[in-house]
Amino acid sequence: MIDFRVRPPAKGFLNTIMYTDSARRNRYTRQLGLEPAPSAEAKSMDLLLKEMDAAGITLGAITARVSDYFGSVSNADVAEIVKAHPGRFVGIAAIDPTNRKAAIRDIEQALALGFKGVNIEPGAYPSPMYPDDRRLYPIYAYCEDHNIPVIIMSGGNAGPDMSYSFPVHTDRVAADFPQLRIVISHGGWPWVQQALHMAFRRENVYISPDMYLYQMPGMDEYLKAAGSFLSERFLYASCYPLAPVKDYADWFRKLPFSPEVMERLVHRNAAELLGVGL
Repeated sequence: MIDFRVRPPAKGFLNTIMYTDSARRNRYTRQLGLEPAPSAEAKSMDLLLKEMDAAGITLGAITARVSDYFGSVSNADVAEIVKAHPGRFVGIAAIDPTNRKAAIRDIEQALALGFKGVNIEPGAYPSPMYPDDRRLYPIYAYCEDHNIPVIIMSGGNAGPDMSYSFPVHTDRVAADFPQLRIVISHGGWPWVQQALHMAFRRENVYISPDMYLYQMPGMDEYLKAAGSFLSERFLYASCYPLAPVKDYADWFRKLPFSPEVMERLVHRNAAELLGVGL
């Protein structure tokens, strides 16, 4: 299994709100009906790796981020985590879109270090923006030209208000850059029907609802799509530490998918997208 969204208890992640405010994190976890992961409570990488082994997670995607509110995690920190645990993690780079030339240099440097994609969190930037903000367009163009997947946080607490999750903004990006492979992290939740319609009409859009899939409103719609037209563009992710990797994986494996579809959802789709573990 490949977990497409893991934020491990190491380096700059320890300074993000997920670890500095454990009460907030645990409240989200329990709202889902889950219990906090022991590794998150103890801020222990060793425990996380054991939980990943027990869950059958062979590879976790780690996303760097640029955010004043959530807390930033540098590409350098992600690279160090990946290097310290060979074969267990893959890095997704973050950029500051307000400086186009610096952002492109950051992407090039990250690719040279083995990073496999670019993470963009428009509503979480120090100056929040929507995914179709024209300041982001040079970044999208570069990634499209160089076949680099882009992960856009669009769903959940993606910005100052719910409008930052509304899928129409990402739909415009997908239309303007039809060869750009776009992953919607948090799945556009709570705009589930709209996000799925976007993926239905835009073949370059992947959906990863992560924590917002687990027993949440809209779950049945996500699962119907994952078992049909979205079976090759749905990405499994836990959103650890907001959901525990093992309990989430145990639950997901019991969902009523055929073995062929399940293998795609939990491994092959992500492996093909990132060019790893095939």
